Amino acid sequence: MRFMFIIHSASDMAPTPALMEAMHAMAKREVEAGRMVADGGLMPPALGAALQTKGGKTVALDGPFAETKEVIGGFAIFELPDMEAAIASGREFMDVHVQHMPGWEGVCEIRQIAGSQVERLRA
Repeated sequence: MRFMFIIHSASDMAPTPALMEAMHAMAKREVEAGRMVADGGLMPPALGAALQTKGGKTVALDGPFAETKEVIGGFAIFELPDMEAAIASGREFMDVHVQHMPGWEGVCEIRQIAGSQVERLRA
């Protein structure tokens, strides 16, 4: 089963060097074990764009967007046996933040990926 971890945070703290080192070590281990499929941090919303469909038309909107307390800071996709394993992996990821970035607060949302059109087309 594939799971996407989506990291939300209201913190504007930049990751500490210790946190980055710990996350890279964890990512290396997970990739080598065949569990981590993809990951990435996201640039600030002010550098992004959004597409909105309203009144039958699609319009591109430049960032920054409406004021929000939390933003999505990054994501990872894992191949794991079940939700229990996903929760254990997400807990380890969040604990790395607690250890290496005191004061940081956030949420790791875990969502099972229902399917992939890309994978079906590649088959």
